[in-house]
Amino acid sequence: MTDILMPALSPTMEEGILAKWFVKAGDTVKSGDVIAEIETDKATMEVEAVDEGVVSEILVPEGTEGVKVNTPIARLGGEGGASNGGAAETPPKAETPKTPPSASPPPPPEGEEKPAAPVASVSSAPSAEGGARRGAARDGGEQRIFASPLARRLAEQKGVDLTAVKGSGPHGRIIKADIEGAKPGEAKAAPAAAAPASASNAQAAPQRQAQTLEQMGIPAGSYELIPLDGMRKTVARRMTDSFRDVPHFPLTVDIELDELLSARSKINAMLEKQGVKVSVNDMVLKAAAVALMRVPEANASYTPEGIAMHKHADIAMAVAVPGGLITPIIRACETKGLAQIATEAKDLAERARNKKLKPEEFQGGTFSVSNLGMFGIKTFSSIINEPQGAILSVGAGEKRPVVRGDRIEIATVMSVTLTCDHRVVDGATGARWLAAFKPLLEDPITLIV
Repeated sequence: MTDILMPALSPTMEEGILAKWFVKAGDTVKSGDVIAEIETDKATMEVEAVDEGVVSEILVPEGTEGVKVNTPIARLGGEGGASNGGAAETPPKAETPKTPPSASPPPPPEGEEKPAAPVASVSSAPSAEGGARRGAARDGGEQRIFASPLARRLAEQKGVDLTAVKGSGPHGRIIKADIEGAKPGEAKAAPAAAAPASASNAQAAPQRQAQTLEQMGIPAGSYELIPLDGMRKTVARRMTDSFRDVPHFPLTVDIELDELLSARSKINAMLEKQGVKVSVNDMVLKAAAVALMRVPEANASYTPEGIAMHKHADIAMAVAVPGGLITPIIRACETKGLAQIATEAKDLAERARNKKLKPEEFQGGTFSVSNLGMFGIKTFSSIINEPQGAILSVGAGEKRPVVRGDRIEIATVMSVTLTCDHRVVDGATGARWLAAFKPLLEDPITLIV
């Protein structure tokens, strides 16, 4: 038997939602077959089988949330393996105990009932049907055993009661070392208490928050507490870490947009037959990339080993999605024309909102752009998206009075703020980047020369 584990779809993924199964117990799969759909905090991904065999058991039902990475979610047998929904496999001949197969297993300690057939399970409760198929229940089906196949075989050989063994493996899984250190009939901490404890831990955070609000004078029952989903937890953790650990500072400049708006109208008229429409934000992305090439010191990341100087401007653009935000990336943005940037940005934003991005499409990046101008926000400072060295916050373009010589005139002006990681982008470097960025938008012809 081979355990199929919950995959890590990104380096920062800790848990996910098993959204859908495309196979069931008894199905035969081969390497490359799509077997499940996994939702992370940022994307929905299809999972492919890496081995071939028969699906003997579905351990985690579809729709289960909070499934930890590397947790067994299904079990795969060989071509001749069990396909009846999870019967324990027959041990290989080399590992068959000396006791004849027809003989009964060693009796349990006096006063205890006969242990159930050892099987594996996960902390999130499978369906009643799946539990019945596995026959893993003790005390009327309320307790399931979480053990590796080798541990089950060793326990059978030694006569160890798995229901009395406390696992030291991942997520409390019983492993070989636990069985080797146990004696027949030896009782350890009963895992039966684990389920209530787990349920208590799951409820602890909302209860603590509720108590805090009540202590602050907000009475219970006057609000609705919405549980945090994976995306909101990730955003909260990463932004808290960044704001606390990264020494940052903002630099703000005003940019006149009248020439840019005029150039954009001409560009879109030329691209109309292609069905492409360039936005102001697309031009901001291009200008940011070109400015990073002209001031490469701003296209850098701080690491404990040194400053990483990036060879390309991989621009991450903040996209609001239900429950949070995500930053899909225009790779090597400095090498692409406005039409290509507009096409890629539209596609990435649409798939981001539908959670259809691939991990490589939103992980990494060397610089970020966050635009709230469409919401009428005049100016703001974003939190740095580590490990990037800076992020640009773009406000709304609006008519403002500007002074030209001794005259006051009206111009369309946009305020932008560059938030810098002072460990890698100091004040002078940030100022030089803004000095390179501003004329690219005020005189857009410089974007293409």
